[in-house]
Amino acid sequence: MGRQVDSDRRRHAAVVALGALGRSHDYRDRADAGHGLAGFAEMQEALGPLIELVLDPGDTFVTRVTAEALFRRKDRVGLAIVASALAAADSNHSDWIHTAIVDVFGIFSDDRDKALELCEELSRDIDDRVALGACRLHEMLVEIDPVLRPA
Repeated sequence: MGRQVDSDRRRHAAVVALGALGRSHDYRDRADAGHGLAGFAEMQEALGPLIELVLDPGDTFVTRVTAEALFRRKDRVGLAIVASALAAADSNHSDWIHTAIVDVFGIFSDDRDKALELCEELSRDIDDRVALGACRLHEMLVEIDPVLRPA
């Protein structure tokens, strides 16, 4: 029990530290924070900072790095966070999210197909932002013609 508590405390401290880095004036710090926080995306306290970094008002490099890191998780949590951000994104941020989705899901058709299934599930989410964003992600994924398909 004690080890789990210590682990939880360390994970919380890491999220707090990365959240602080995500408020830096330097776009490189914010991009590093987004990349690092993606590994903690399942933690509730990482949600707000991750959405803010996907929608970074100062530099779309931060948007791309954070979205790509969340997509590379290839799970429901990562897709849901990007979907929530995408629902509120302007066209510039949407373009960089689109670039990140092509970079991550443009190689293996299995990865793209799994993401399509997750987006279909998320499109029925009770959170309207997640549902709307998931529909937009689904549209982006459908346009991708992956390079590699199963034999």
